[in-house]
Amino acid sequence: MKLLAIETSTEFCSVALLSDDRILANEILAGQRHSEILLEMIQELLANAALNLHQIDGIAFGAGPGSFTGLRIACGVAQGLAYAANLPIIGINTLEALAQKTAAPFAVVALDARMGEIYHAAYQKISNCNWKIISPPMLCSPDNAPLLPGNAWVACGSGFDVYRQKLTAIYCDTIQQIHSGFHPHATEVVQLACYQFGEGIRLHPADASPVYIRNKVALTENERKV
Repeated sequence: MKLLAIETSTEFCSVALLSDDRILANEILAGQRHSEILLEMIQELLANAALNLHQIDGIAFGAGPGSFTGLRIACGVAQGLAYAANLPIIGINTLEALAQKTAAPFAVVALDARMGEIYHAAYQKISNCNWKIISPPMLCSPDNAPLLPGNAWVACGSGFDVYRQKLTAIYCDTIQQIHSGFHPHATEVVQLACYQFGEGIRLHPADASPVYIRNKVALTENERKV
C-alpha cells in the first residue's frame, strides 16, 4: 500500500509517504508558513520516492484537534489532491497520533489549546496501529483533566510541557513517564491511516472535515482582562 500523509495541526509542518513497508518523511518548523511550504514538501517527498500522485492509494491528514488554521490547511490540501487523483481520503485524530508516537500500552496525551485549556485523550493499545479510546478527546482546563484507571500510563504532548506541574499533581499515582517535546507528526498519521485503510475505513474527499472540538478561537477583551 502507498499512502501520503499531511500533518499541520501545530507550528510544525510534516509530510510522510508510506510505500509498502517503508516510510519517508520530512518536517519543518513552519510557524505560520504551512500554506507556503506544504505543496513543495509533498512534491519533494513524492520525487524522492520516484512516485507521482496517481500511483498512491490514498491520502491521510491530521484532522485535529489543533490549530484552526492548520487543520483547515491540511484538510483542504488533502481534499484537493484527492480530487485531482481520484483518491480516497481519511482524517486521523492528532491525539491518537500522539499516542502512537509513545509506543506505550497506555497513553494519555494533551495538546496545549491556549486560553488556559488543553485537548486531552487517553488510549489503550490493542495492536501496533490500533488504539481503544479510554478517555475520549475533549477540551478541558488542566485542573479538570479526567482521572484514569491504573498506574501504567505514559504521557506526552505540549499540554504536558506547558502545564506539567498541574497535570503531574493530578496524575501523580497514575503516570510512569512523561515524554517532553512530543507533537503530532505525519509519520504516525500514515501508520494509523494504513491500519484504517486496511480495515476498509475511507472517505470521499467531500466528506472529510477537521475535528475542532473547540468552537471559540479567541477571548474577548473583557475575558482577557478577567
